Amino acid sequence: MKKRYYIYILALFILALYFGYSYIYQDHRNIETESADFVLEASAFSEAFVNSPNEAELKFINKTIEVTGVITDLNQTDITLDQSIFCQFSTAINPPQKVNTTIKIKGRCIGYDDLLEQVKLDQCSIVKD
Repeated sequence: MKKRYYIYILALFILALYFGYSYIYQDHRNIETESADFVLEASAFSEAFVNSPNEAELKFINKTIEVTGVITDLNQTDITLDQSIFCQFSTAINPPQKVNTTIKIKGRCIGYDDLLEQVKLDQCSIVKD
């Protein structure tokens, strides 16, 4: 009787380890292939964080966002839209973009930077119309 008891406990322990491991090490999201949870203009998106940061965090954090705005700053792997949305790309931006052009970008919202007053997006990609 004791052997069966130990076998059941061992089986339950192995199942718990398996489900715990599966929960912690989930597959990474591919934001580029996901459909956007929200489609917004850059000004409206940043205003949501300025006007009510707690509500905006609950609504937008870790969601896929598609945002349209004018490029105000441009580097090799990041773009700033309307001086208020910072978009971080995983690789070099391709095709190359120009400052003062309108662009649509999809990415994952990771928060609001109070110091720079910018909403941060990562895993960004350029949406082609």
